[in-house]
Amino acid sequence: MVGTHHYYAPVQKQNLAEAAAEIQQLLNQLSQTNATTTEIEKLTVVAKVAEQINSNPTLKAKVINALEAEGIDAFKEAIEHPLVNILIATIEGWTEG
Repeated sequence: MVGTHHYYAPVQKQNLAEAAAEIQQLLNQLSQTNATTTEIEKLTVVAKVAEQINSNPTLKAKVINALEAEGIDAFKEAIEHPLVNILIATIEGWTEG
């Protein structure tokens, strides 16, 4: 009898890349239309991005699954934006709740 082997890594990496790309696009869009000089301004942009992710169940699930599958560090590396650390901390709160 031959066992079945499941290999999920390519799909997980694709999910990570897709989620990261969508988040980076949101961060870029909101950073262009909102100032990010002060801490309050940065938090405001992150809150707006988090709100958009939270209101899109598909994107939210994709983000949480990518975080759980690939880890926080891989997710941070996939998003090239200065506000990523603040956003990841917010998203981590969703997975703990």
